[in-house]
Amino acid sequence: MKNISNILSIKMVLFLCLSVMLFNACQEEEQNFEKTRLFRPVLSDKLTAEGNVITVNMGKLKEAIGYTLEVSRDTFKTIDYTIKTDNNYVKIDEALIGEGLYWNTLYQIRATAHAQDPQYDSKVSDLGNVQTERFPTILNIPTAYDVTDIAARVTWKPLGAAVTSMKVFAGDDLKLKTPLFPETVVTSAEQLAGVSIVYGLSPEKKYQIAIYSGTTLRGWVDYTTKVKDIDPNGPGVIDIRANQSLSAVENALATAPNGATILVKRGVTYDMPTFAINKSVTIRAAYGFGEKKARLLKDGNMNIASGVTIDYIRFIDVEIRGKKYDANYAFNPTSVNTTITELLFDNCKIGTLRGILRLRNTTSITTYEIKNSVVDSIGGYGLLTCDQAPATPQTATVKNIKLTNSTFNKVTWLVVSKNNSQSIAIEGCTFANVTNYFSYSGGTANNNVTSGISIKNSIFGHSWDETRVATTFTTTGVSTGLASTSFDVGNCYTVSDITWSKEVPNLTPKTYSKNQNDLWVDPQNNDFNFKDKTFIGRITAGDPRWRLKL
Repeated sequence: MKNISNILSIKMVLFLCLSVMLFNACQEEEQNFEKTRLFRPVLSDKLTAEGNVITVNMGKLKEAIGYTLEVSRDTFKTIDYTIKTDNNYVKIDEALIGEGLYWNTLYQIRATAHAQDPQYDSKVSDLGNVQTERFPTILNIPTAYDVTDIAARVTWKPLGAAVTSMKVFAGDDLKLKTPLFPETVVTSAEQLAGVSIVYGLSPEKKYQIAIYSGTTLRGWVDYTTKVKDIDPNGPGVIDIRANQSLSAVENALATAPNGATILVKRGVTYDMPTFAINKSVTIRAAYGFGEKKARLLKDGNMNIASGVTIDYIRFIDVEIRGKKYDANYAFNPTSVNTTITELLFDNCKIGTLRGILRLRNTTSITTYEIKNSVVDSIGGYGLLTCDQAPATPQTATVKNIKLTNSTFNKVTWLVVSKNNSQSIAIEGCTFANVTNYFSYSGGTANNNVTSGISIKNSIFGHSWDETRVATTFTTTGVSTGLASTSFDVGNCYTVSDITWSKEVPNLTPKTYSKNQNDLWVDPQNNDFNFKDKTFIGRITAGDPRWRLKL
């Protein structure tokens, strides 16, 4: 019995000793544990804006005694506000910062968590971007045809108190403190129509125009005036705006000197000229308000003379429309030994054509560019076809092709050529209902774009279903050739209901998870405003006219 008691005593002593050792070890470990800085703050809910108030809801850090928020509009090149707070939930409003945030403005927010000992403060955490809402207003957002070089058309919904005046501020006067001119009085007729015009602006400047009911601000909108308009009395300008006959453009072309500008009137329809152009010429509309462009319309196509050298042929702010989708072209010359340095379509509408430009024989164009334009309903000869006349060696060529800040909708082919090009540059374009993109089928040594194809900041919808009953939309990126052509692609998106039979190299397929009709408001009718306001490329990709504005 005594032995058992001794054994128990020994075990008890050993247990106590072991306990003391473990306790001391743990205590020593606690004492030697190195304290580290706090974790970076993270959001519990995404950043939100209601009106011009931003809500920041961060996860609460147990060891944090407070937080510092920094607010910027230029990705922290400068900081608008530095906010010290004890709370992880913060409303950034006038009560907190002493003034309201700007309306309709993209802000960036970052945060630091503070420990009792500052050396253990967290590193800075980038919480992301958030845009404040547009100021509640009856104003309409201006379109490209609501501004000229010296004037702006302001429109609104005549609701509530009558609009009595307008004031013009500099584009960087964000608090609307200093009007640039005396206020413009709005007449009762203008108030009922919801339209008034401000004159006296300068070309190529940014302005903000605000409307008032008495002294009450009703909202403001941004305008950027255009480059200085052409002087109708300037050298080489042929002003035919007073002549609205169908043949006015044709007659002016026939008598125009080399380098002339033919000034046409917006909203007037002219016959598409059949005169074989043999000189440098610009056909353009004068500035004015309203969506309707001057229109060149005919069952036929324009021509280019043989055996001539032309510096440029330019169409600016006009509409070129064929009467027959299966037969008409903008240009379909059979020229021989003709050289053109530049063929340009700028701010144009082009459509209902079998093709825009078809070249044969020995015609050569150095640069062919479509920019700031909307192109729709183009058939099998596409934006460009360099094909081959019977029994004739193919030497027709377009060296450099540029598609810039434009929309292409309902197009069977983009570029078809039986000869090399030097470069193709696509920048800021929207493509929808395009079935085929590139075919270079001239065979060995004639099936390449030698300096490569660049495609940047563009969006690609699915192929064109002319029957409007398809459920699968098969698109061909490269039909023939281009095996040795380099493709430089960046910030481009494709819709989920596109099916590639052969992809455009480096254009990642289906980078947008939804369908074409989910992305845009009404592709069938050329409305490419974004229906999906969460689309990641809504600010940086596609034709800029459709992008969401910050």
